[in-house]
Amino acid sequence: MIEKLKEKELKELYEAILTLKNADECAKFFEDLCTIPELKAISQRYQVAKMLSKKCVYSDIVSETGASTATISRVNRSLNYGSDGYKIVFDRLGLD
Repeated sequence: MIEKLKEKELKELYEAILTLKNADECAKFFEDLCTIPELKAISQRYQVAKMLSKKCVYSDIVSETGASTATISRVNRSLNYGSDGYKIVFDRLGLD
C-alpha cells in the first residue's frame, strides 16, 4: 500500500511538472519546491551527465563541476544502466 501511495504521489509530481510551459515557469516551480542545495545537486548531476555523454574524463568533470567522484560514478551508472531519461533529454536537445 505504501509503495502505491508513493507511486501516486510521484505521478502527481510528474504531471504537475508537465503543466509548466517554459524555463521561467520551471524556475519558479523548482525554486518553490526545492531547497538551494537540492537545486545545486540536481543541476550538478545534469552537468556531469552532459560531460560524461561527451566522453569527458573524471578529472575534468571534477574540475569543471566540483562533483565528487562518487557522484560522477552514480551518474555514469544511470547513463549506462538507468531508464534512459538522460538520453531522452539529450536527444531532444540535440546534445547527443
